[in-house]
Amino acid sequence: MESKTKNRKTREQIEQLAARAFNGIGLAAGEEAIRELKEGWFNAAYTVRLAGGREVILKIAPPQDAEVMTYEKNLMETEVTAMRLARTNPAIPVPEIYFYDPTRDLCDAGYFFMEKLAGDNLDHVKASLPPEMQAEIEFRIGEIIREINGFTGDYFGYPGNSDLRSETWRAAFMKIMDSVLEDGRRKDVDYGFSDEEFRAAILKHAPALEAATTPRLVHWDAWDPNFFVKDGKITGLLDFERALWADPLMEAQFRPFFGEGVTHSMRGYGKTTFTFEEEQRSQLYTLHLALVMVTECFYRDYDTDFVYKFAKTMLNTTMAWLEAN
Repeated sequence: MESKTKNRKTREQIEQLAARAFNGIGLAAGEEAIRELKEGWFNAAYTVRLAGGREVILKIAPPQDAEVMTYEKNLMETEVTAMRLARTNPAIPVPEIYFYDPTRDLCDAGYFFMEKLAGDNLDHVKASLPPEMQAEIEFRIGEIIREINGFTGDYFGYPGNSDLRSETWRAAFMKIMDSVLEDGRRKDVDYGFSDEEFRAAILKHAPALEAATTPRLVHWDAWDPNFFVKDGKITGLLDFERALWADPLMEAQFRPFFGEGVTHSMRGYGKTTFTFEEEQRSQLYTLHLALVMVTECFYRDYDTDFVYKFAKTMLNTTMAWLEAN
């Protein structure tokens, strides 16, 4: 995925970052020492082979002057903090972060090196796996997400942006939604609905948000491309940069595009039935996701319109439910 937020670096620059992180150890010889990982939508990422043959992953945040959405401020700090926290639970397969440098004296943005996971990207191999193995993996995903949600915090909202926090989930969610709509206004995004229509739909169902009283760590972005598998087992989960303290029903496994009805991941999580109040919250979170996905297209300049079309369909469907119920 091409995006103007990707902060690509030269071999010479990457060698300098590696030398700082690994006590002077440089890169292995040859062009294969650096390979860009192009699946991500926001950060630049590389597989890096160090002198001696060890392979690690390098992730580089967008430059400081990159135009990003409000909630995307300080995402790398959030990612490192969330990954290190999650790694304290052995049931959550999170790669080790070897070195994190937020100083911006050697690089124009924060960066970190982390463990390279064994196995393959689940999104790449899932269709080739036997159905029963797919079911086992999805069930395990649900278990992992439940473990992540076991961490509790002191506030609701984003670790990297104090403006998008509150003591109550309802207040924090309203701030988050307002920020996305404001991001859209800056880019003159035409959602097909007015801000007033969005706010009316949100306020209609907002009382349901009051049932979420404990801030829990939510990955939010745990879809198939962020899982790695080997021999039918999950070896790791990546991309915690959009983590926040929120309602667990905000997790991707509860969004409709993961499958209609009860999914294997929902069974693994242990959540297979929903009250009407929970359905209201879930629909609000799907609206939030759709708004984010539509809006980010105007900040990233993607080289495809797939994300925009997919998100607009989800937006229309969700607004229809919120207005009708």
